[in-house]
Amino acid sequence: MELSDSVTHKNGRQRKPAVPQGDMSDGNRVRNTTPDLEEEGEALLQGSDTENNGHPSVQPGIRGELGNVSLLLFLYVLQGIPLGLAGSIPLILQSKNVSYKDQAFFSFVFWPFSLKLLWAPLVDALYLTRFGRRKSWLVPTQYLLGLFMLYLSVIVDTLLKSDEGQGPDVITLTAVFFMLAFLAATQDIAVDGWALTMLSRENVGYASTCNSVGQTAGYFLGNVLFLALESADFCNKYLRAEPKETGIVTLSDFLFFWGVVFLVSTTLVAIMKKENARGQHGKKKVREETQSVMETYKLLVSIIKMPAVFTFCSLLLTAKMGFSAADAVTGLKLVEAGVPKEQLALLAVPMVPLQVLLPLIISKYTAGPRPLDVFYKAFPFRLLIGLGYAVLVWWTPSLKQDGGFPLYYYAIVLFSYALHQVALYSMYVACMAFHAKVSDPVIGGTYMTLLNTVTNLGGNWPSTLALWMVDPLTSKECQGAAGQNCGSPEETGLCVKEGGVCVTSLDGYYVESVVCVLIGLTWWVWLGKRMRRLQDHSPAAWRCRIGQ
Repeated sequence: MELSDSVTHKNGRQRKPAVPQGDMSDGNRVRNTTPDLEEEGEALLQGSDTENNGHPSVQPGIRGELGNVSLLLFLYVLQGIPLGLAGSIPLILQSKNVSYKDQAFFSFVFWPFSLKLLWAPLVDALYLTRFGRRKSWLVPTQYLLGLFMLYLSVIVDTLLKSDEGQGPDVITLTAVFFMLAFLAATQDIAVDGWALTMLSRENVGYASTCNSVGQTAGYFLGNVLFLALESADFCNKYLRAEPKETGIVTLSDFLFFWGVVFLVSTTLVAIMKKENARGQHGKKKVREETQSVMETYKLLVSIIKMPAVFTFCSLLLTAKMGFSAADAVTGLKLVEAGVPKEQLALLAVPMVPLQVLLPLIISKYTAGPRPLDVFYKAFPFRLLIGLGYAVLVWWTPSLKQDGGFPLYYYAIVLFSYALHQVALYSMYVACMAFHAKVSDPVIGGTYMTLLNTVTNLGGNWPSTLALWMVDPLTSKECQGAAGQNCGSPEETGLCVKEGGVCVTSLDGYYVESVVCVLIGLTWWVWLGKRMRRLQDHSPAAWRCRIGQ
């Protein structure tokens, strides 16, 4: 269940969890790292430590690079803002009674982070040397993000406005937010690459921390904080002495503010921050190796053609079909049932400590030779939680009161969400551990990025399909108008015009929930064991024979 679309690596809504992962922190980039290059880099750094007239220089530690760490953290916060805003739009659309087909169409907004492998080689290979390898992409990308936000701040109220007979302009909203997500994904590639050279070798581990903390904070600002401040009910109840009809901020105001922040901060980075060949305290940076674009794409094809990798990728693309109804539709159904969207968003806050601790705990069980055993064992529990969500949605309308929902209801939602997170993170951490285990170290960056991309796509397409199928699977009948039915929007309009009311006789969400669980159980019985057997393959089965 996506209570606020905020805490999920699936779906592309891509906040990266703080998973203990070593080189996995570079899973979003395409690069070629060989043992020889690693040794060359270490030797280079060791040599630079004794450059000062033959006397060893003092290691600066993190204090010597606080400026760089702060900049990285800020850039990742900026990256999370458009992702958080995009995650809030489905909840806003649901409160305006759009169709689930419209929700499915908008869900394509979350695909760019899962597809960025397609253009990551271009970002790595094409740049202006004088301006800087990473700034060549970072600066124009963030300028475009700022300009898109300013443009969207002018038109977003019109796009979301629901007139009689006409709902929000979902097509234009999808196009604009898709571009925001595409630009944010491109910015992520550039920042991930810059982090490796902006920080010294001894401090480069802080890059993944900046990524996780910064993107989470940005998503929180763009999603949870925005939905709370935009809600008139929340502001009147907790933040105001005198009630008003609107929240403290509007979506237009929020977009305008962050558009200005993007433009100002990008200008400062472009002018004041240099990409140098030498690091702090005169240290030389490790020379970046760059493959040509065609070499990288050929390498990706050669990896996919390996039988073990092809089988694993096929399993990853189908493994999450059983969870699609619970993950993609449940949160929207709760909003449809009357649960305030800002309350759902705020329930994500107490989950943050759990999401930090879970990878640390689960990694103890996935560090051995068979990490996918954890994936296999958690699978049926996550399916059962999906059925529990369907029961929760069915139970919700009966608990609604004049003042909202009772406190114990939110406690039950929070508890069920926590159980879901345990199952989800167990599968995710196990998958990431297996990726690290089988990835060929000679081409580790490219290999890991490919597997992570396939994993994300395996969550994207079932979620979009699940949203798309809710309406066709739903049955409605027209009560109070003889001879009318509610099979289409036009027929629904005729029913209302004749004085009738369209009543749902069978909600497609419940049909989907059962069908998805059955599909998931079938996958677990027949294909889950096959995934476990992949752990029995020899390391040679996962090695890429470049040039063959």
